[in-house]
Parts: sequence; C-alpha cells; structure tokens
Amino acid sequence: MADSGPDDHSPDRREIGGSIRLVLAVALALVGAVVSLLLLGRENADPWIVGLLSTLAVIGVFALFAYAAGLLRFGMPDPSDELARRIVDGAPEGMSIVDALGRVLHANASYLAITGATSLDDARPVERLFTADPDASEAVYRLAQGVRDGRAVSEEVRIAGLPGAPVRWLKLGARPAPGRAVIWTVNDLTRERERQETAFLELQHVIDYLDHAPAGFFSAAGGAIHYINATLVDWLGYDLAEFGPGGLTVADIVPGPSAALLTGMTPMPGGVRTEVFDLDLKRKNGQRLPVRMWHRVSFAADGTPGASRTLVVNRSRADNEADPLRAAEVRFARFFHNSPIPIATIDRKGRIVRANAMFARQFVGADSGQERRLVEAATDASRPALVAALEQALTGHAPPGPVDVAFAGDGGRSARLYLAPVEDGGEEAEAAIVYAIETTEQRTLEAQFAQSQKMQAVGQLAGGVAHDFNNVLTAIIGYSDLLLANARPTDPSFQDVMQIKQNANRAAGLVRQLLAFSRRQTLRPQVLNLGDVMSDLSMLLRRLLGEQVKLEVREGRGLWPVKADLNQFEQVIVNLAVNARDAMPDGGTLSIRTANVTAAQAAHYARAGLPDADHVLVEVADTGTGIPAEIIDKIFEPFFSTKEVGKGTGLGLSTVYGIVKQTGGTIDLESAPGRGTVFRVFLPRHIPEVEEAPAKAAEPEAPARPADLTGRGTLLLVEDEEAVRAFAARALASRGYQVLEAGSGIEALEVMEEHGKAVQLVLSDVVMPEMDGPSLLRELQVSYPDIKVIFMSGYAEEAFAKNLPEGADFGFLPKPFTLKQLIEAVKDSLAPTS
Repeated sequence: MADSGPDDHSPDRREIGGSIRLVLAVALALVGAVVSLLLLGRENADPWIVGLLSTLAVIGVFALFAYAAGLLRFGMPDPSDELARRIVDGAPEGMSIVDALGRVLHANASYLAITGATSLDDARPVERLFTADPDASEAVYRLAQGVRDGRAVSEEVRIAGLPGAPVRWLKLGARPAPGRAVIWTVNDLTRERERQETAFLELQHVIDYLDHAPAGFFSAAGGAIHYINATLVDWLGYDLAEFGPGGLTVADIVPGPSAALLTGMTPMPGGVRTEVFDLDLKRKNGQRLPVRMWHRVSFAADGTPGASRTLVVNRSRADNEADPLRAAEVRFARFFHNSPIPIATIDRKGRIVRANAMFARQFVGADSGQERRLVEAATDASRPALVAALEQALTGHAPPGPVDVAFAGDGGRSARLYLAPVEDGGEEAEAAIVYAIETTEQRTLEAQFAQSQKMQAVGQLAGGVAHDFNNVLTAIIGYSDLLLANARPTDPSFQDVMQIKQNANRAAGLVRQLLAFSRRQTLRPQVLNLGDVMSDLSMLLRRLLGEQVKLEVREGRGLWPVKADLNQFEQVIVNLAVNARDAMPDGGTLSIRTANVTAAQAAHYARAGLPDADHVLVEVADTGTGIPAEIIDKIFEPFFSTKEVGKGTGLGLSTVYGIVKQTGGTIDLESAPGRGTVFRVFLPRHIPEVEEAPAKAAEPEAPARPADLTGRGTLLLVEDEEAVRAFAARALASRGYQVLEAGSGIEALEVMEEHGKAVQLVLSDVVMPEMDGPSLLRELQVSYPDIKVIFMSGYAEEAFAKNLPEGADFGFLPKPFTLKQLIEAVKDSLAPTS
C-alpha cells in the first residue's frame, strides 16, 4: 500500500476552523435582506441598501485589521497543529485520532499499513476493525471503557484472519484527548512473539537434551535443589514432580555428613570454585549410588555463594566388576567419606589436599584444598603446637604424640589430632595424613567440672569464713544486748551501742548470703503453693521495680506443690527481679511465669542438668541489656559484680544459686547482649507421704512469747569460742540459771561425770576440736538417754543432722543469736510438755 501524505488527498479536516452551517446561515440572511428591500420598492429601499452596504464595509475593515494582527486566518493551518501532525505521522507505531462520533480525524501511515487502509478516507477506527474477532472485540471494549473513565489503557490481543497474516499479535492502546477525542495506538508485535516462541522452543530442546543426557546434573542454592535432570532422577528412583519448588534438598540425596562437602565450600569472593568428589548418593529406597561429582560454585564479591552446577557420573555400573581398580576406588571413597573419624591429607606446604565429609563439616569447610592451610583453621593459641607437629610429620618423622587443637569459628570446636607422615614424594603430593578425634564435648564437660570444683572450693571457703565470723558476730550482738539491757535510752552511750548492734545485724545478713552460697544456711522448708506465693509477692515486686519497669505475672494452672523455705524462696525471686531492674535502666518489661514441667518435658532442659522428674518452673525474663558471653559463666560466683563500686556486693546471684541448690532445685539461664535475660528456676514436685496442706505465702504469726524469761535449772554450755561462751554464760546466769562451762566435747564429758545428774539441758556448739557436737550427743545418750540438747551453729541443721544418731531429739539455735533468742530457746526447751 502506497504511503498517503498530507498532499496526496484532501486537506486535513482540522485545518478549517469555521462551520458550514454558519456560512449557509449568513448567506441566507443576506439573500433574505435583498429580497425584502426589492419588495419595498426602489425609493423606499435606497436608505436600507445604503445602511446595509455601510455595515458590510465596516465589517470588512475590521476583518482586514484582524487579519493583519493575526487574529483571523483564512484557510491557513496553525503551526502548532502542523508540528503535532508531523510528530504523529513520524511515530513508529500506528496512531489515529477519533472524534466523539467515531470518525477518524487523522491517522499516520503506520496505522493505515497495519489496518490495511489505502487512504485516510478509507481508514476505520479501532472499534470497527475487530468486530468479527470475539477476543479482540472484548479487549477493544475494555479499552474504550477505560478511556471513558479518563484513563490511558493498553492491551495485547491475538488477531486471526487479517489479510496476509493468519495470526497476528497487536498491542492496542487508547488515551483521551481534548475535545472528547481519543488517540488510538496500534503496534504490531507479531515478529517479536515469533522470536520469543522460537527461543522458547530452542530452550525446550536444550532442556530435553540436558534431561536425557547420559550423565546426571542438578543445581542447588542454600541447600535446596532448584533443578535436576531426568537422568539423575531416574538413577535415584524419584518422581520428577518431587523436585519442584520446595521439594527435595541436597541433604535428602547426599546422606550423612557428606552433604557438608557440597553446601559448605570455603568462599572465594568474586571467583569460581570447582571440586571433584567421590560420594554415595541415597536412592529413594535407601540404597546407595556411588557417583563422581564435578561441583562448581561461583561466589559474589562479598563471598556469598550462588547457585551450584553439579555434574554427576554413575559409578555403579557392571564394569566395576571387570575393572578391579575402579571397584577399589569406589570402595575407598565410600570408606573415606562415611568414616565417623575426620580424616584429611596435607601436602608439604601444609595445605589441605583432601578432606572427608566429617572433617570438612566439623573443622575447616568443604573445599578439599590447594588453598587453605591446616594451621589457618586453628586458633592463635593452638597454632604453635600444631606447627611443631606438622614440621615433624612433613619431614617424614612421626610426632611423639597427639596435638590438642582448638579450631576458630563460632562453634568453638576442639579436637585431638594424630599426624602420620606419608612417603609419596613430590612437592605437590600428599605428605601427611591427619586423623581427628573431636573433643568439643569433652572440653565442655571438663570446663563445667572445673567450674563446679571451683564453686565447691569457694563454697567451702565461704562456709568456713562464715562459721568463724558468726562466732564473732554472736559475741558482738550478745554483749550489745547486755549493754542495752542495763542502759536507758537517755544514756549518752545508748545510741552508740544501738549502732554497733545494727551494723552487726547487717554483717549477719552478709554471712547468711555466704552460707546460702555454700549451701549451709538454715532452711525451714514447708509445702508451698507457688501460685499463692507469687500473688502475694507481686505487690512487693511492683514497689521494688518502680514505674519504668512493667511487671507481668503469668501463673500456670494446677501448679504442683513444692517444699521450700518461704523466706529464702522469696529472696530468690526478689534478687532476680532487682538484677533485672538494674539491667533495664531505660525501662522495660519483667515477666514472671510459673508452669508445671513433666518428666518427659525435662529432657528439653537436659543441658542445664535437670533430672527426669516432675518439677515446677519459675521463669523470670527481662528485656534488658543481656549478659555478655565472656562473663556468663562467672555470674554465680560470689563477689563477682558488673555494677559500680558501692552499688552491689556481688552476692545476689550466688545466694540465689545456693538457695536453689540447697532446696534440691536447678537453675538455668539464657541470655544474649541486647536481647535480655531469662532465668529458669526448677523446684522438685513435692509428693507428700501423708496429707499435707500447702502453706500460704504469708507465714503464720508466731505464738506470743512469755513475758517472764527467768528460769531455774542447771545448764551445760559447751562452746570452743571463749567470747561466745562468756556472753552466753553471763546472759543465762543473769536470768537465774546455774551454768556449767566446757570448751570442748572432751571437757564436757568430764563435767558430766561430775555433775551429770544435776544437768537438765546441754547447749553445745556443732563444730569443735577433738569432738564435735553430734559426737558429744552420741556419747551423752549412752549414759543420759533423756537429756535435752540444743545445738548452736551458723550452719544449717541438714549440714550435721546426718551425723546424729537415728531418732535423736534436739533443738537448734542458729548463729548469730541475740540475748532474747538465747533465753527463749532455753525457756522453751525446759518447759514441761503437756
């Protein structure tokens, strides 16, 4: 079809700015005026004719001025309209302008060629072109509807039946134009779609060739298989549909630690690494398939691995039987990579030549070498010993013994390496074999045992210091009470003595914390319902935490009873809450949760040493700063504190640890910097032998003590600390008792031989030279089976009760004690039983 430019046909209809109806109306008006004048007669018509001519002359003059000024044009096109028409005519896509009545006002040559029109007069709008094609007509309708809504829209349509082209692809577009006109665009995409279909067919052929190649192939990224050819699928006995997105992974077809060889290659930033592996693949039925893999991975500039390309060759064919060397190679590869012992070979430069799957997964990465040296995998502290052993092995001499090496990395792995020289010759040949026995778990257990031994040693030291300090405090508090008993509040020294006693009581509190850490404090266990305890304790915790810290308490249903000292348990929760508050200086949330933990669930906390038994869990979690990994193993040590000087004694968490352990429980923590800390306290479930009612959170009020603390009787006071013995003897004598004194158990027996029948009560220290308190009681019961005994000690009753005779009846007075506590204990013991 010939191109039809603007000169080949009638002028563009948009060049004429007037209206034919207006012209006809003006002409008819002039004719009517002339006819009317003729009917009036010549005489009467002359004035009217002159007036009409004058009017026409004035209109003509004004028209000339308007034309000269450019305000009026006659048949001359607007330059801007001319430029727009040239742009439309030069557009590569077909364009047409259609008015509101559906008439084509203008169309460029491309539009005429695509639609098969011979001229502008023959051009039809898009809405009338595809009425015979249902799919195309629906698309055109949607485009027209979009234009009516004021939107610019486009769609691709498949056109069938156009002359010369049975099937064509067109892209139709429409957008609104001024004057309710519409600009339609038509673009022929047929050749582009044909090229795409051709490329797709070629790709299908390539995939078909790859799928049915005589070798296996797969591609994986991040351990997930994204493509696998049909040959390898057939070898493995799978259905090809199982390897779609989210299907099988490398670990599904590569058994055991061998998968680490493929997924854990050492990065080569900006490079490509190719390794050859002899491995066994796992078929769907569980059988093994020996193969050789060429595994290729490209890495980004930052070392991030891309998708792998892996070629797989089947080595299980029948010719293995005919080729003993090949069969032996397959067997060796199977033994090598499936060995539970990590094995690697190194060359004379100390580089890893080959590593089996276990060695690669645990220590140095999957690449089999030519790049990384063995010493680079070790920590700085382990390198000197490893270098010395390697030098001997690489020169053909066996090292005298194994080398313990810690490997760098987040896992903190360690191993004992055995090196054996290999006489193979050549600079690049394998010069030594390395066998590794992993010792990570053993090292962890050794560290835990050393920590336990250290804590035990510190606990024994703390207990010994606390015992001696308790004797000193008992004397200080006792003599303070004696002074206060004989002084008046108006005396000048009264306030000084009160200060001495108050500070002695504060020191006694520190001693109790030391004893709690050493697990030798005095406990008064009772059956508790932790739900009631936490309900009553929450009010105190809210006052302690302040307004910036939000407290959330979630109580489990049907909590089992536990047996613990109420006051000590409350101290555990308060200490943990205060530490959490200090770890949230800008505020946060403290969550306390209680729940039952069955014996089956206890396996989840085996890392914390929780035995397989029923427990009740108390979890204290905060949103604070967390605990750094380098100090997390020290937080339960006494006097260890991260707080500023003067803001903590360092005994809070050590006290918590001691109380929980002495109660028979377990404590565990989980923390990370910036993620907060979670303490978990597990208390054993209490199963009463007889029916016991759980105690409430608040202790019952103690019975009122008798006002009269005087008494009569003969007492034997056995105490090796002279200051304590002197205070107690003086205090008891002042209340009317006759006191016999002894400085040791041997001396006490001698006093009993002389005054035994008169002695009604024995007050004895527990820890004494030559003979301790339990041994003294055992000797006394031989001659005096009904004698009453009160033990005085800073240790808990449980610390020495196991050394007492079975069924022994005794009282207990914890040190340090006051004058009143001493007199009350004696008075209660001597009181007649009903």
